[in-house]
Order: sequence, then structure tokens, then C-alpha cells
Amino acid sequence: MKYTIASFSFHGMLNEGKMDIFGYLESVKYRYHLNVADIWNMMLTSFDEDYLKKVREALDEKEMYVANLCVDDAEVWDTDPEARERFYQNALKNLHVAKILGAQTVRIDMGGKEAEMTDEQFEYTVMRYKEYCEIAQENGFMVGPENHWGASRIPENIRKVFEAVNHPAFGILLHFDNWDVDKENGDLLCAQYAFHTHLAAWVIPDCEEKLKLLQKVGYKGHLGIEHHSGKNEYSQVEWQLATARNTWNLMQAAERGE
Repeated sequence: MKYTIASFSFHGMLNEGKMDIFGYLESVKYRYHLNVADIWNMMLTSFDEDYLKKVREALDEKEMYVANLCVDDAEVWDTDPEARERFYQNALKNLHVAKILGAQTVRIDMGGKEAEMTDEQFEYTVMRYKEYCEIAQENGFMVGPENHWGASRIPENIRKVFEAVNHPAFGILLHFDNWDVDKENGDLLCAQYAFHTHLAAWVIPDCEEKLKLLQKVGYKGHLGIEHHSGKNEYSQVEWQLATARNTWNLMQAAERGE
């Protein structure tokens, strides 16, 4: 299994001025000994090309790559047309960021605060994701929503959008156990669409079940460790990563009969 640590895991330190994107990369590489980044776009301070190239240089210098760029403030749907346009323009900027940083996957939220999707919302959402997929495919990455909030926390909505977009560059960031409907089966139903994952602290007790599910669907991506409390982040992330790793290693040993 390959692992990432979402940079959102350090949002508390970011808010206190104790962490920036460069400190995050240092921590991932030298504290947790991983060579892969999982970047929350709010940790990036500019769309300026020179700044983004400095981030890319920091990645290259450490022989790191970006498994996922997790984009906020660019959701596809909003009932306000002006907000939709603003989010759209921000999405395009972040897709360019993904190109510069060499991201493998990009999460852009589906949007929509209500559980049910109107026909207008559904058609617009599919149209935009198809557009984003063309950009993603041209630049060698995948794009899609996370079951994060609103309409995306309904497994059936994920299925409908996935099937309608019908593009090889489309997938989802599977946030384990983050469903409003069909909570017991959401991960089971949608794991097949996953290009990236986030495993929160509250899922750690069930992480063997989640790892077996990923194994069953032939998942090839990363297991993303994400912490949310904003407190004791270094040690909490270390605990989550160690627990997930140990669980996976014990699973592999059991399969070998050890």
C-alpha cells in the first residue's frame, strides 16, 4: 500500500502561522519518511507562476510527487450563477496548478447543498466534469469529486454522475464513512470509482475493513491519512499513519500464513 498525508491534516498549525506548504513538504519527507504529497489548495498562497514553480522545485529537490491536489472554493454547482462562474474560474486556475505541480489526481467538489440534484444541476455538473476531464487527460491526471458535503454524500448521486461523465480521466476521492444516505454501504458501492482516498481518525478502528475493500476492488492509488481536529497534529498524524500501516502489514502477513 502507498500512503499520503493530506496537508489539511495540519490546518491548525497553518492557521497559527506554524506551517506552510514548504514546511509541510519537509515534514512529510523527513518526519514521516514519505516521498509523496497530498496538497490542500488552501495551503498554497498564490497562483503566480514563479511561486508555483518554487513549490515544484521543492518537490523535485526532495524527489517527491503529488498524488492529489484537493481543491476548495471551486465546487461545480451553486444556485447562484455568479457564484458558479467564480467557482468555475477558480477550478480552471487550480487545474493549471495541478499541471505545474504534476499532480496525479485532482479533487473538485460537486457542490449543491441539498441531497437531491435537480435536472439543471445534474446536467451542469456532468458538463463541467466532462470539460475538466479533457483538461486532465491532456495533462496526465484524473479529476472528480469527493463525497465531501451536500449532494456528493449520496452514493446514488456519485453513481449517476460517474456513469454520465463516462470518461477515463474521471473518478472520485473516496472519503471513508462520509455519507448521509446508505451509510453502511456507501464505501462498498463507490470504492470502484476511487482514484484517491482519505482515512480520518474516526475510521481508524475500522481501517482493516476499508483496506480489505480497497484490495477487493483492485485499488491502485494511495491511502490518504487525513486528520481533522486542528490539535496535536504531528502526533495524531503519526498515530493514524502507523495504525493504518500496521493493519495493512498484518493483513499481508495473514495472507502469507505468517
